[in-house]
Amino acid sequence: MRVYLHTFGCKANQYDTEAVRQALEASGATPVGDPALADAAIVNSCTVTHVAEAKMRGLVRRLARQRPALRTVVMGCAAALDDGAIARLPGVEAVVGGAEPSRVLAALGLSAPNAGELLRSFARGSRAWLKIQDGCDEHCTFCATTLARGANRSRPVDDLVAEAGLLAEQHEEIVLTGVHIGSYGRDGDGGMTLGRLVEELVRQVPRVRFRLSSVEATEVDPSLAELMIGEPLRLAPHLHAPLQSGSDRLLKRMGRHWYTARAYRDRIEWLAERLPRLGLGADVIVGFPGETARDHAATMELVSALPFTYLHVFPYSERPGASARRLGRPVDPPVAAARSAELRDLAASHRQRYQANRDGGPADVVLMARQAARFQGLTEDYLTVYLPADRARPPRLPATLRRRGGVLLAEAA
Repeated sequence: MRVYLHTFGCKANQYDTEAVRQALEASGATPVGDPALADAAIVNSCTVTHVAEAKMRGLVRRLARQRPALRTVVMGCAAALDDGAIARLPGVEAVVGGAEPSRVLAALGLSAPNAGELLRSFARGSRAWLKIQDGCDEHCTFCATTLARGANRSRPVDDLVAEAGLLAEQHEEIVLTGVHIGSYGRDGDGGMTLGRLVEELVRQVPRVRFRLSSVEATEVDPSLAELMIGEPLRLAPHLHAPLQSGSDRLLKRMGRHWYTARAYRDRIEWLAERLPRLGLGADVIVGFPGETARDHAATMELVSALPFTYLHVFPYSERPGASARRLGRPVDPPVAAARSAELRDLAASHRQRYQANRDGGPADVVLMARQAARFQGLTEDYLTVYLPADRARPPRLPATLRRRGGVLLAEAA
């Protein structure tokens, strides 16, 4: 059987798809990159926004039009919350909530004798994801992911070290991902934390560069900070620290009870003072129910004050089952769009300033892809750079950055 796989959503979803891919190969099936060549399709769904779900439904319908005989299985977060709408889409043979490979394969009549074994490689070139935990114990009022994925569940340290060792044989960078990675170890009784886990990974898995995916700013403990400061070639000095709002009033309405705008700012400023290079990103929600001009101004002020190198700005999206729908109407779309544009413009100015400061500086570059006559790479501080593809390049190399016309070029050192 030839199976086409497509993933919507976060790095945790992408990891789950790779686990399914590995199980498919173990069962004797063949993953293919073109649906025209496939007998079946597996679509991994996302429920973070209504746009993500709409894109998933659109893909399923296109697959059915283009390949009427294609058997489609929809898995993942949106599937876990399906009220029957996904199951009624054309061509859908089964809807599997969650990401257990054996259940996904069973929906296609395949057995998965090795489902659940450690992931050996990732179909993304030089970079791989390592899912260290799943689920979340928080209940942000805008989020349905907790409903879809359940409570926090941390994977055993020994399994993670072993899996990282396998991935390091094939990849130059390993990104630690999950739904709420800062909560790693809280469900156990051994005193394990995210910081202690990363220390073990760095100690036991040599050579590879580790990177944190999305992590709460106030959950970056001293051990993580010390690794970024002291060993930036092993733990990338990069944080994607969800902000959502710079207004304390709005953070409370969002259910983000574990930090204030001041606490967020203090932690980021503490890190920025100690890290000469820091890639810093955040998620910001615009147009949340009850957001006022003053709330938006507070967010703009905080973003302006901190050294962000990029932002992911999302208009508020009402999710079924999430409690924010009881907080009243969201901000009118034109107002939300204008506020989003302001934040994106501010983020662009931050990015340009940071890139200008990096001109002429050193970088640790992992190559990601070849694009025509050049390679695309990623620095430790999460900058996309380009190198000429005039000769073979190692997958990871030291380089000097040069800024030309708003584009960062890397010259091999």
